[in-house]
Amino acid sequence: MPDIHEGGCLCGAVRYRIVGEPRLASVCHCTFCKHGTGSGFRVVTYFDEAAVEIISGVLKAYEYRSDESNRWLKLEFCPTCGTTVTWTAEWSPGGRAIAVGTLDDPNWIKPARHIWTRSALHWIAFPSDVELVETTPQRANSVS
Repeated sequence: MPDIHEGGCLCGAVRYRIVGEPRLASVCHCTFCKHGTGSGFRVVTYFDEAAVEIISGVLKAYEYRSDESNRWLKLEFCPTCGTTVTWTAEWSPGGRAIAVGTLDDPNWIKPARHIWTRSALHWIAFPSDVELVETTPQRANSVS
């Protein structure tokens, strides 16, 4: 039987279920991710779109285009509390990302790489056992 994980937004209005393992798990240090989270980085975790089910609530969408690549990202967030729960990206057709911090138990996600490290805050200490990529990874759709 496949692994099943659940999570939701801060206020609890939006809940989701994921079946299976992520196709990608990375920590992103780009300016967009820092601004979008209000933090030093974003944990990027993509699943096959069919593996993600919104089980309650309604998400509102915001589309952003990268000023460097001109590719789009569609962020989906709770209209009540503002929590970004999920997103899709032009570079990952058939994939859907989940914000790791919204998982009921985020500890099962183990990112194997940090991307956009050229934009990382100077005080970030990278684990010794992860891949470090200065900008966009060449194998962006691979599991890591």
